[in-house]
Amino acid sequence: MWTRRDFGLGLGALGLAGSLPALAQKLRVMRVANTAAVNDPQQCFVTAGQDPRLNFYKPHGVDVEYVNMSSMTQAMQMLRAGHVDFGPAVPGILLPAMAKDPSLDFVSVYKWLPRNANVIVVKPGSPIKTAADLAGKRIGVRNQGDAGIVVTKTMLAEMGLSDDKCEYIAIGDGAPAGAAIDNDRVDALVAFDTAAARIELVGTQLRYVPLTPKFAQVGSGWLCVTRDLLKKERKALVALFQGIAKSTLFSYNNLNAGIDLHWAVYPESKPKGRSEDDARKELAFILKDRRNSWMRRPDDPDQRIGASSLAEWKTNIEMTAESSKDPKLADQLGDPNRLFTNELIDDINAFDKQAIVDMAKSFKS
Repeated sequence: MWTRRDFGLGLGALGLAGSLPALAQKLRVMRVANTAAVNDPQQCFVTAGQDPRLNFYKPHGVDVEYVNMSSMTQAMQMLRAGHVDFGPAVPGILLPAMAKDPSLDFVSVYKWLPRNANVIVVKPGSPIKTAADLAGKRIGVRNQGDAGIVVTKTMLAEMGLSDDKCEYIAIGDGAPAGAAIDNDRVDALVAFDTAAARIELVGTQLRYVPLTPKFAQVGSGWLCVTRDLLKKERKALVALFQGIAKSTLFSYNNLNAGIDLHWAVYPESKPKGRSEDDARKELAFILKDRRNSWMRRPDDPDQRIGASSLAEWKTNIEMTAESSKDPKLADQLGDPNRLFTNELIDDINAFDKQAIVDMAKSFKS
């Protein structure tokens, strides 16, 4: 079985001929803030390409290292301090922080979740039918730094409602979160789709409540870097995000292989005490909705992988201003073009996408 230690021993498909000079150089290991706090196959949209059978990173002089974080807030702190090179950008958390501290010079360079992957879940018999019913309720979140708090505020603000009487209760993940819902410690959970799926796997029955219309149309995941790193290491960042784009396409088109490749690179993440087939079925369930959120909507006018738009960032500012009750947010942030850039996107997309799709469909683990 391949591990990261074995990674340098092989040259994968789509890169053998041109990889030798790059492999002779010192790799630039890009450290990512992982706010999922665990490194499991939900990360295969990044990690699949680390396996030498695909080899999407090393031939171009880069590799990825995961650094687990407990929250988005901690990720921003570590990114600012230079302890990680890139990390998630959640507008509802990032924008108020940047408005408060202009020296926080982050720029979102790659949209990894072009669809909205947030969910509202309740017990099947709950009286909560719409997002408006969350007002004044006990809302379960993973922890007090979790994006679920901002998501709830955003959706309520969209409907002209306040979260002033909401109580946000940290219930963790998996079985503890399921117990909190089963035992009525919370009225609803607002989280990412993968977190809800993990709760369903431990036996808790859930009903999904629709997101608010405006919020449902925005993406839910960007990756950002400091502007200084963007200036200094553009080539490495293109290589990094092109590797992620290839891994995303591959894993979307062959999820079972993506899961297997993640385990090959990170064998310590393989589940203990049950068969691989059972574990793979569980992970396929966890990723059943997420894998679609990796891909752009068919009606998206910009089909480039990772691209952002000025319109969506203006929407992000508008929604964040409403949820944070800060009508001056847009003025404090200034030109919204500074919040994101597409300057890497054409270079990131300069690869044969159909070749990756064909590779995925024909790949045998």
